[in-house]
Amino acid sequence: MSFTQTTMAPFKGDHVGSFLRPERIKKARISRDYGEISDYELKKIEDEEIIKLVEKQKQAGLQSITDGDLRRAWWHFDFLEGLIGVEGYETDSGIQFEGVETKAHSVRVVGKIDFSDHPMIDHYKFLHSVVGENHTPKFTIPSPNMLLARGDINQTVYNTEEELLEDLTSAYQKAIQTFYEAGCRYLQLDDTSWAGFFSEEGLQKMRNKGQDPDKLRELFVQAVNDSISERPDDMVITMHICRGNFRSTYLASGDYEAVSDAIFGKLNVDGLFLEFDDERSGSFDPLRKVNRSDLHIVLGLITSKTGKLEDKEAIKKRIAEAADYVPYKQLCLSPQCGFASTEEGNLLSEEDQWAKIRHVVELSNEVWTS
Repeated sequence: MSFTQTTMAPFKGDHVGSFLRPERIKKARISRDYGEISDYELKKIEDEEIIKLVEKQKQAGLQSITDGDLRRAWWHFDFLEGLIGVEGYETDSGIQFEGVETKAHSVRVVGKIDFSDHPMIDHYKFLHSVVGENHTPKFTIPSPNMLLARGDINQTVYNTEEELLEDLTSAYQKAIQTFYEAGCRYLQLDDTSWAGFFSEEGLQKMRNKGQDPDKLRELFVQAVNDSISERPDDMVITMHICRGNFRSTYLASGDYEAVSDAIFGKLNVDGLFLEFDDERSGSFDPLRKVNRSDLHIVLGLITSKTGKLEDKEAIKKRIAEAADYVPYKQLCLSPQCGFASTEEGNLLSEEDQWAKIRHVVELSNEVWTS
């Protein structure tokens, strides 16, 4: 297995990672659930569709190539359930978005957390094997904060969040090293937990769970930094900070100001994928807190929620506005989120999806190579 792909990530024209699930995969998954096909037959179909997706990404001009989350039902639960000490379970209701609700499912801590024999290592190995030499395979997993934020720690296993944090970050260190050994040089942590700090409503939800927002903010920073503290020098780790993305709706609103000191000044990631696609995201002013010349800011100015293409000149103007705070050389462009954070996907067509990706690539070429 070759490990020679470029690691100049994040790229000027990049993407968050997930793509709309092909109908063939959706039908195959239902057939598997009804016992009409085996797990092996489902995997074969997934493999074939991922190979097609890899080629489509290359044709669209992307340098970073993902498997589109095509094997996953959820962007976060599928990975977390693969950790030792975590199990998925059916809940009474789903997560409430803007007028829609997800399937009723969640995860909980049932034992000491650890990492071993995770199925997504093989998922990455397959992606790596089909990407080729001239592109960079990128893999995405949920941030460790996604388990910390749930606030349902099993008191018979962990008495405090700090105890949970120690085992959780140790598990993530093992995961990151295992991905690295499999050839991964570009890993992304996806995280919706920061959005809870963006509004008073979100802060109140934390307090209602018995959580202290100030303490939780520091724990989130520690969780990320401890998890990535032993990553090899030639491994790029970025973070996508999201306000929720389900069926083209959202979960949270508010700007980055409340956590700007933490995410721009304390996180040791190599890049931040940030949502800036509509008025819910606020201004670029929080970017004034960026205090590192090696931190890349990926501006999510292209929405993945609708198929309408943004005006190119308007996007270039917004990039120029962001450059008042962060130099052009540290800026990149992407959609604000993936196209299918869950298997249901956003409300746009595959044709719309690829037009959006080409839009990102074209804009990035015009802004940074013109």
